Amino acid sequence: MCGIVGYVGSEQACSFLVDGLRRLEYRGYDSSGLAIHTGSTLTTRRSVGRIEALASQVEQSPVTGCLGIGHTRWATHGPATEPNAHPHIGGDGELALVHNGVIENYQALKDELAGKGYCFQSDTDSEVIAHLLVENLRNSPEVNGNPNLRYVNAVQLTLARLQGTYGLAITFRDRSNLMIAARFGSPLVVGVGQGEYFVSSDASPLGGHTDRIVYLTDHQLAVLTPEGFSVLHRDQGKVRVDIQTLEIESGEASLQGFDHFMLKEIHEQPESIRNAMRGRLDDQDATAVFGGLNLTPQQLGSVERIILTGCGTSWHSALVGEYLLEELARIPVSVEYASELRYRNPPIEKNTLVFGLTQSGETADTLAALRETKRKGHRTLAICNVIASSIAQAADGGVYLHAGPEIGVASTKAYTSQCCVLAMLALYFGRMRHLSFEQGQQIIRNLRALPNAVKEALDCDMVVKEVAAKYHESANFLYLGRQYNFPTALEGALKLKEISYIHAEGYPAAEMKHGPIALVDSTTPSVFIVPQGTTYDKVIANMEEVKARGGPIIAIASDKDPLVDRIADDVIRVPQVPEFLQPIVTIVPLQLLSYHIALLRGCDVDKPRNLAKSVTVE
Repeated sequence: MCGIVGYVGSEQACSFLVDGLRRLEYRGYDSSGLAIHTGSTLTTRRSVGRIEALASQVEQSPVTGCLGIGHTRWATHGPATEPNAHPHIGGDGELALVHNGVIENYQALKDELAGKGYCFQSDTDSEVIAHLLVENLRNSPEVNGNPNLRYVNAVQLTLARLQGTYGLAITFRDRSNLMIAARFGSPLVVGVGQGEYFVSSDASPLGGHTDRIVYLTDHQLAVLTPEGFSVLHRDQGKVRVDIQTLEIESGEASLQGFDHFMLKEIHEQPESIRNAMRGRLDDQDATAVFGGLNLTPQQLGSVERIILTGCGTSWHSALVGEYLLEELARIPVSVEYASELRYRNPPIEKNTLVFGLTQSGETADTLAALRETKRKGHRTLAICNVIASSIAQAADGGVYLHAGPEIGVASTKAYTSQCCVLAMLALYFGRMRHLSFEQGQQIIRNLRALPNAVKEALDCDMVVKEVAAKYHESANFLYLGRQYNFPTALEGALKLKEISYIHAEGYPAAEMKHGPIALVDSTTPSVFIVPQGTTYDKVIANMEEVKARGGPIIAIASDKDPLVDRIADDVIRVPQVPEFLQPIVTIVPLQLLSYHIALLRGCDVDKPRNLAKSVTVE
């Protein structure tokens, strides 16, 4: 949600800001803007809608300067209008700032500042920060020998008054070479160059500009000038930071010949699954190996229950994990919506391990749920895709997906990578408990064959296109599966809702008789996930029930299954794999189906309405 970029150095800031905002489009936004120090003033450009509208403004009326900040806004307080777009100006033009997050006490601060004569031009909580900072700046004395320290002190005083979350980048009219960035609960990355420094919400805009980065942590503040940078902590003062190597190149955030990022990422899944498994399968001991769990074998062996928590697609992969861990490791598992778990007070047994699942590592509800369970003394682990993300830092340890950047808002390769990691965790815990050496070896063989099976599943694309053309005008879809493929039904329905705006529901196939069958008619397709397995005959019977009522049937079936053709109106084939890996294969045609239907309906596949890639607010 929202995106921040900033630049200070010797080059023109505008080109980096506009390009950086384009690379942050996937986060979700409805307006954008930038502010550049143009010598004696801070000049702003703001626009509602896509980045191209802002780029057109800048092209028609160029802004020159070597220090600037930019922002993409996803509306929280106030609608998507130009006055609500960032950057916001404080006081009489003394500063400009951009803000990600939510300030919970903004109304009280706004009333206080209005009483002192400050005029507000927007409906946002963010403008309150700008005026409060000006108020503190006006009341801060000059500091001999270090003119920037006055501005740092004013920022620190301002942050102390804020309740909520923030990622901030701030520029000052009277300091043409100073930028200050701060974070609490909203990610910020500092890029370290030669005589130039960058700020961004994540690392994607920095590829091609620098390969040295610093991830700010909560309560840290970065002071940036062309001559250097320093990082301060609220409680510790100036701190040493680790400069890390940027792992992505600029090309990883490009389409590389595909029409959309979602399609590119669907086709990257064979490789992202290989990356998730690389170095983690141990043939000698017939188990999996994880280097970042940060728990001893004795601690892991004492685990009596696991809680998997996440939101959206990550919650669906957690449901797959529940089946995997209970079947292969014989450990009781609970799956919780993070947004509910954070506010519940459930009794949790002493030897319970809590996993937070998230692609971005910044999902606010998942972060809060992990922090709450950790505060109560439970060990927490993360399964995420972003190194040094907030959840990766908050958890006791975890597993990185190594899926590479996922730009499309609708998650694809992160989902299959999460399922793959959960399968390896089930193998790991299973081998600690009851799985035999031979069983472990067989699971490893099945996992190693998985990328090729996913690659074969991608061959269904032409058939999926034909199915999409047939049903893209339907107003409702039902998705039905059993056991491991019940979460697949939920995820397939979610993908369709996310990017095509068609109402879709996922159910266990047997539950259809308990209500949803009332929706079946000649205009409502039912998508059955029916690969061969233990519940195959039961799902076939459910398909017959829909057929008897005149409902169109789309079947996702095993490649050598002759029976479904006699029942289903349309059949999409996938390779046969063991049941515990079926969700990773059967989701592929459903991802493609949602993609092609969205295209036929004229939807913006990579930037669906109202959605954001990283949900950093409640």
